[in-house]
Amino acid sequence: MRHVWPPGGPDGELDRDALAALYAHPAPTGRPFVRVNFAASADGAVSVDGRSAGLDAPGDRTVFGLLRELADVIVAGSGTVRAEDYRGARTSEAMRARRRGRGQAAVPPVAVVTASPALDPGAALFTDTRVPPLIVTTTAAAPAAARRYGSVADVLDAGDLSPAAVLDALAARGLARVLCEGGPVLFGSFAAAGLVDELCLSVAPSLVGGGPGRILAGPGLPTPLPLRLAAALAHDDGLLLRYTFVRSGDNP
Repeated sequence: MRHVWPPGGPDGELDRDALAALYAHPAPTGRPFVRVNFAASADGAVSVDGRSAGLDAPGDRTVFGLLRELADVIVAGSGTVRAEDYRGARTSEAMRARRRGRGQAAVPPVAVVTASPALDPGAALFTDTRVPPLIVTTTAAAPAAARRYGSVADVLDAGDLSPAAVLDALAARGLARVLCEGGPVLFGSFAAAGLVDELCLSVAPSLVGGGPGRILAGPGLPTPLPLRLAAALAHDDGLLLRYTFVRSGDNP
């Protein structure tokens, strides 16, 4: 995997430490930092047969694992969790040591955003994990969720489940570095609320054709959101892009 943008960046093949430096989180700003990670085909498809697994770009798994290692919490909507058959984050002793060295919990939890907590408590998300997942739901649904999941998950009351309320609930747990893995509707709601800081996009060297949706779904944005290319990596025929969101008043 090699760095191709911006000019003057690290040369040659990037090892794990160089990648970690490239994807390091910025200093805290008072609210959680939200990084979204998606894969898409060259023609913009977000899935193959309903899953993202068919869109792996060369090097994608390496960066996917690194982004999870750097995050305090991995956030996904219940539809994505169900479709992708989520499990707890996979870690090694070396990864856990690096996380502890940064002052993070050894293993990042998976947080599921859902207005109707209907996931099976026997699913792999709850049974194949080192740490209990978080069920982030509405005030109205929180008591029923607590009864349904008992000791296999922690339930977070996120009020009306707006993006701001979700981040507040996570921040109250000390989870400030948020990695959102979708799906497209969850990404769309966070983008529309102006609460996404960074998009990491893996472009798979393949064409899928008509049918699959795009990485962002839901109501159209009032105006297109400008992005700034922060880094680009190439690995064989795959491309891994990191964009930052341009805020009003940002320097050009």
